[in-house]
Amino acid sequence: MKHQECIEEMPDVIGIGHCAVDFLGLVPYYPSLDEKIRIIEFHRQGGGEVATALVTLSRLGATTSFIGKIGDDDLGNFILTEFNKEKVDTSHIVIEKGASSLCAFCIIDKVSGKRTIFWYKDMKPLRQEELDKEFILSAKILLVDHHEPEAVIIAAEWFKRVGKTVVLDIDTINPQLERLVKSVDVVIGSEVFARNFAINDYFTAAEMVASLGPRIVVFTLGEKGCLCYSKEDKFIQPAFEINVVDTTGCGDVFHGAFVYGLLKGWNLRKIATFSNAIAAIKCTKIGGRAGIPSIKEVEEFLKTAKMRE
Repeated sequence: MKHQECIEEMPDVIGIGHCAVDFLGLVPYYPSLDEKIRIIEFHRQGGGEVATALVTLSRLGATTSFIGKIGDDDLGNFILTEFNKEKVDTSHIVIEKGASSLCAFCIIDKVSGKRTIFWYKDMKPLRQEELDKEFILSAKILLVDHHEPEAVIIAAEWFKRVGKTVVLDIDTINPQLERLVKSVDVVIGSEVFARNFAINDYFTAAEMVASLGPRIVVFTLGEKGCLCYSKEDKFIQPAFEINVVDTTGCGDVFHGAFVYGLLKGWNLRKIATFSNAIAAIKCTKIGGRAGIPSIKEVEEFLKTAKMRE
């Protein structure tokens, strides 16, 4: 069953993948087993890789639509409310009766800002027959993650055949996901993903990923910034100095900012700088979405921000 609330205009970006509810707790230190500890701050926010990237794009001024699956529960209602508040179209979300929507418990260490995530869902995977091909092909860019492989491989191949740009957010690799990598134009992978190809040489890893077909390969490297690779350029863009409160959703926000730069036709170095800036600003607040800035806030940040050495 699809959630019907029609979009008024064709989206700049359609995202297919995970959406979630994040329960976030800030703790003074990460506890040991069988230890009790008081949570300093507690928050509930919308989450999920592609979902949060679309919220980022929406706040930057792009039109967006999310395709994914939720349950017909309170968590699903919260996910829809958060999307609607952020002006992310939800007309093609699939609602599974009797299922529990994805939720995540994020424990954030106050000292480092790093987090540990526990998650749960019991929904069936999104299937090809639940996709609207005509609607998907109406977007300028398709953003997908690796959590719904059957659906996103089909959608990416549709998009690729008509010569439009597909961007992939990925953390792991297997034979099925290798087919997906071959179907996209831009791969943005984590440092863990890079290590699947070369443990100590990420430029070699990027070259190996690019040999599968993508024209741009990016690895997010946390406090070290990001590595970008294309036929025209390859470089590491340093991260910005920032007082980190929480890294939850940092990569997701980076992906949204990167897609925004692609929409604007910027060169790779400008996109990398912009994406690092937005990810840095996000880290100043708890949760994946609370700290997502507007364009004006990013411009002000870049006037005075310093890069890590």
